[in-house]
Amino acid sequence: MNYNLDEILDGYDNESDVSEEEKRYQSEENEKEQNQNGNNIKKDTGKDNLWKEVFSWVRIIVGAFIVAFILSNFVIVNARVPSGSMISTINENDKLIGFRLAYLFSDPKRGDIVMFDSPVEDKIYIKRVIGLPGETVEIRDNTVYINGERLEEDYVKNEWTNSPGTKTYDVPEGCYFMMGDNRNASADSRVWGVIKEDAIIAKAIFRYYPSIDMLD
Repeated sequence: MNYNLDEILDGYDNESDVSEEEKRYQSEENEKEQNQNGNNIKKDTGKDNLWKEVFSWVRIIVGAFIVAFILSNFVIVNARVPSGSMISTINENDKLIGFRLAYLFSDPKRGDIVMFDSPVEDKIYIKRVIGLPGETVEIRDNTVYINGERLEEDYVKNEWTNSPGTKTYDVPEGCYFMMGDNRNASADSRVWGVIKEDAIIAKAIFRYYPSIDMLD
């Protein structure tokens, strides 16, 4: 069989042209597919970032709530004083912070200002520790005596006039005798008796409203 050389060469050229077209087409298709995949990855990444941001904020809010709960229930007492029984050390509507852990390793001391569960109503009272366990508190003509010795009370600024005569109070072990600094306007251990140690909630540390002051 005889072949024309030109025809053979023309055949090879056509096959080469088709091959090049197929390659370009395939390359374009691959590029489109890659672009599409890239767009999907970007969309997925955007959604992932959004959920990470939401989760981060939820974690912060929950964490803050847990910290606030622990602080308010186990570490501090945030209180507003509604009465004037502690004037002029603490005035009406003052806002205070008490420390719940103050007596974890030590006992209340005379002169401490403490917050405790009221023995007569479902409220928290704030008074000053006057008599300690085992002591005898005597109030003689508006003056306090502890075991027969006069107690110096620089924190009593208002004139005390409503306790004439003599009254004696024995403080049992595990109990404390409490009084307000504003003696003429304070219902305290003179009225409802001593307070058990386990009723003491916190030691008042400082006032933060209307001014910032340490309490003593």
